[in-house]
Amino acid sequence: MTFCLNSIIIKPEKEADINNAVILLHGYGGNGEDISMLSYNWKRHMPNTVFISPNGHEQCSINPSGYQWFDLTNDNPEYVLEQSFKAEKKIHQFLKEVKEEFNFDNDKICLSGFSQGCMMAINVGLTLEKNFNCIVGFSGKIINPDDLKIRKRNSTNILLIHGDKDDIVSPTHLLEAKDFLLRERVSVDTDLIKNCENKIPIQASSIALEYILKKLNSR
Repeated sequence: MTFCLNSIIIKPEKEADINNAVILLHGYGGNGEDISMLSYNWKRHMPNTVFISPNGHEQCSINPSGYQWFDLTNDNPEYVLEQSFKAEKKIHQFLKEVKEEFNFDNDKICLSGFSQGCMMAINVGLTLEKNFNCIVGFSGKIINPDDLKIRKRNSTNILLIHGDKDDIVSPTHLLEAKDFLLRERVSVDTDLIKNCENKIPIQASSIALEYILKKLNSR
């Protein structure tokens, strides 16, 4: 199977039925292989889940061996938003292909992402017509609240996790995102991990796994 975004695909063992999917979007300068490491812990608890970790659609501006969802060398808000729209379009196509491949609708898919990937998961997850099963974001933020307020089309449940020592994406963005989402009537859970920088520690991975299992099992 091939998708428009080159991806790491981890299927259930022993040819078990595939009932749902977790999409993992990497951070700036990373790749699908990096973030796919989450699936090696999670898959033991999710035997009927396929984990798909695509590479970003662009080579990273400052790390040619990695990828990006949008350029960060220019921090002009209008430019960043414009570039994120291009990534959204590519992810929309990717999700369409995934749903066709596995005969899924959005309610069988969890969107998850780290840092820039978290930003994309929120934007993509809330601007398509139908709810996803859930959105799980690590160390991210809302790219442009004014834009998302206009384009929001569903109320997918969200979990946001952030490190209190993150010096790349300030943890203040966690509180800002929570406030925005609650005002937009989106159910959001948050967790601030103590003494954690811009990464996904075991504690955060475990919290996310518990949340995803609860959401998938409620369907």
